[in-house]
Amino acid sequence: MGLAFSGPQAHAALQIDITQGNIDPLPIAVVDFLGPGSQERQIGVDVAKVIGADLERSGLFRPLPSASYIERIQDVNVQPRFGDWRVISAQALVTGQTVVEPDGRLKVEFRLWDIYAEQQITGLQFYTTPENWRRVAHIIADAIYERLTGEKGYFDTRIVHVSESGPKGQRVKRLAIMDQDGHNPRMLTNGADLVLTPRFSPSNQEITYLSYYGNRPRVYLLDIETGQQEVVGDFPGMTFAPRFSPDGQKIIMSLQRGGNADIYEMDLRSRETRRVTNTAAIDTAPSYSPDGRYITFESDRGGSQQIYVMNADGSGAQRISFGTGRYATPVWSPRGDLIAFTKMIKGRFVIGIMRPDGTGERVLTEGYHNEGPTWSPNGRVLMFFRETRGENGGPSLWSVDLTGYNERPVYTPAFASDPAWSPRLN
Repeated sequence: MGLAFSGPQAHAALQIDITQGNIDPLPIAVVDFLGPGSQERQIGVDVAKVIGADLERSGLFRPLPSASYIERIQDVNVQPRFGDWRVISAQALVTGQTVVEPDGRLKVEFRLWDIYAEQQITGLQFYTTPENWRRVAHIIADAIYERLTGEKGYFDTRIVHVSESGPKGQRVKRLAIMDQDGHNPRMLTNGADLVLTPRFSPSNQEITYLSYYGNRPRVYLLDIETGQQEVVGDFPGMTFAPRFSPDGQKIIMSLQRGGNADIYEMDLRSRETRRVTNTAAIDTAPSYSPDGRYITFESDRGGSQQIYVMNADGSGAQRISFGTGRYATPVWSPRGDLIAFTKMIKGRFVIGIMRPDGTGERVLTEGYHNEGPTWSPNGRVLMFFRETRGENGGPSLWSVDLTGYNERPVYTPAFASDPAWSPRLN
C-alpha cells in the first residue's frame, strides 16, 4: 500500500489534552468521501463511516450527525465554508475522496480541517486494492487521532482471542483473529484441541499460545499469515500463560514441576529453558516491562495472591499490591508507566491499573467476572473479557480507556475470551 503526503502540514491550534481524567469529546464532522462513480462513492461512504466509528469509540471524539451539516462538500480541493461548520459546533472537519485508478488501484485521500483556525491541519493519500478500503479507513483514523492528540492511534490493529461455541461445559475453543473493531474475523485453529492464552509477538507476525494435545500442554508458535505452526515445547505438568519478551527472542511462562509453579524463560533460538524464580510459592502470569529489564508476575509467596515486580534475572522481587483482595494477571503497559491487573474482592472481579511501584491504584471497571486485560499499543485503552451468569451465559469482549468512563462492548460472532491486542500493523 502506498502512502504519500498531499500538501504542507499546518500547525493549527486545535488539539485534545488527553492527560486530563475527564475528557469532553471533541465535536468532529466526518463527511462521506466523494467519488466519480457509484463504486467509489459507496466506498467513500463506508470509509467515512469506519473513520467516524473508530474516533467515536475512543471516547475522545464526538462525530456530528450528517443531518446537521449545512454545507454539502462538492469538491475536496476547495476550502470548506468554515462558518457553516462553526454553526453546528464542529471543531474539526474530515473530507476526502476515493478514486479507482486506470490500473485498478484505489486511491483514497483525505483532509483534516481546523474549523476555528480556518486551515488544513493535515492531508494524506493512499493507494491500495479496492478490497483493502477498511484498513485504509483505520489508518486515516489513526492519522487524525495522532494529529489531534499528539499520540499514536491504535485503530490499524488486530485482536486475537479464544472463540467459544457450543453448550456450557462442552465449549469448543478455537483461536480467532479480527480487526480491533470486530470486523474481518477468521479462525486460526479448528477446535480439535483446547487452546488458551494467545499472545502476539512484537513483530506482529506470530502468536504464541497454549494448547492441549493428548491432555499434555504444549506451547505453540503460529505464523498468522502462513498458518504454519510449530511446537516450542512439550512440557510435563501444567504450563501457564506464555508471553513474548519485548525483542521477540524469548518466551516467558509458568511451569509446574515437582508440584510447584515457577517462572521459566525459553530462548527461541537455542530452545534452552532458564528458571527465573525458585520459591515454594506459586509464581505465574509473568509479563515483561517494555524495555525488558523487569518482570511483573503474581505470587502467593507472601501468604496471599499478590503482584510482584523483579529484575529480569529473577533477583530483587518486590511486592507492589497491598490493597484488599487477591490480585492476578498483571500486564505491563507498552508505555511502561502502568501495570493492569485483575483483582478478586468480595465475589466481584475488578480490572484496574497501578504504577510499577504499586502507587496510584485505580479501578477501571468491575463485575461478576472480568478477566484477562490486554493493552492497546498506545497504552490508552484496555480490552478484557466479561463472563455472564447462568446456563446461557458466556464470555464477551469489552474495552475501557484509562479514565474508566468509556467502557464499550466489542462485537464478536461467538462467545469470546482471553483477548490479546496486536502491535500497530503499519
